[in-house]
Amino acid sequence: MTQEKQRPVVGRFAPSPSGRLHLGNLGCSLLAWLSAKSKGGRIILRIEDLDATRCPRSFADQIQQDLEYLGLYWDEGGSAGGPAEPYYQSECASIYDEAYAKLEAKGLLYPCFCSRAALHAASAPHRSDGDVIYPGTCRSLTPEEQAQRRKTKAPATRVIVPDTQISFVDGHLGPYTENLAKECGDFVVRRGDGVYAYQLAVTVDDARMGVTEVVRGADLLTSTPRQLYLYQTLGLQAPSFYHCPLLLAPGNRRLSKRDGDDSLENLRPKYTAAQIIGKLAWVYGLQETPDPVMPEDLIASFDWAKVPKQDVALPEGLF
Repeated sequence: MTQEKQRPVVGRFAPSPSGRLHLGNLGCSLLAWLSAKSKGGRIILRIEDLDATRCPRSFADQIQQDLEYLGLYWDEGGSAGGPAEPYYQSECASIYDEAYAKLEAKGLLYPCFCSRAALHAASAPHRSDGDVIYPGTCRSLTPEEQAQRRKTKAPATRVIVPDTQISFVDGHLGPYTENLAKECGDFVVRRGDGVYAYQLAVTVDDARMGVTEVVRGADLLTSTPRQLYLYQTLGLQAPSFYHCPLLLAPGNRRLSKRDGDDSLENLRPKYTAAQIIGKLAWVYGLQETPDPVMPEDLIASFDWAKVPKQDVALPEGLF
């Protein structure tokens, strides 16, 4: 709360344009928009197209059209640009290079030649999210060993993490603590193909864009200690975090962009923007009925206390 009093509130949408938005993406965008706007804040649209081959610009353009259709307008970013350009992560490699060089100068980076399959075979899962705890396999490789392995495999780059507790208070879910060394291990900041990893890119971008609060799905809760470590190590100011419940399909199935019935491509011909927003607002506890409503009509009554803390399944037949 201190940060919100010191700085004007700046929230953000940060979609990955690998397909059309689904209801889970939209629900998170709605909560991010309302959280910022209810505090008199602003919203930035950043396109997280780090892997440009999977994220064509046409998908990014369609996401912008979908957000506009739903009344979730932003104050800067996207194709409109603004003072914190670039807003497309595919255009930010040189910016990430600077952060990478700072970590390298601190002696915190090393090449990793492990395959994903090998890590899953050799490591225990991290909590319940399916990630693995990296055991530091490549940290002690000699320069000669590294050179030999580079002949057959381009390495990823990992950052060394401390054996200390990293804690924060989530604006919605409350206190959270993790020891990165014990519960995560050294994590990847750049892939073997040279593409920067999510953890580094999102940290650098939120800081340089002046984002003061990040609203995102609860599945990214465990990413926060890694990012807080990067904020601290890079000397950047961290935002506040609000992790919202995941929206599940009927029967508690996880939503994904592959589920066409849950995407705007199929929803827009069937429902008005107000109908879609009204149903989502009801599911998240923001209104007592699923009646049609536009986002601006929810600003005055928005309160995080209304939003469930557990994942929410869409009732059968709602959409």
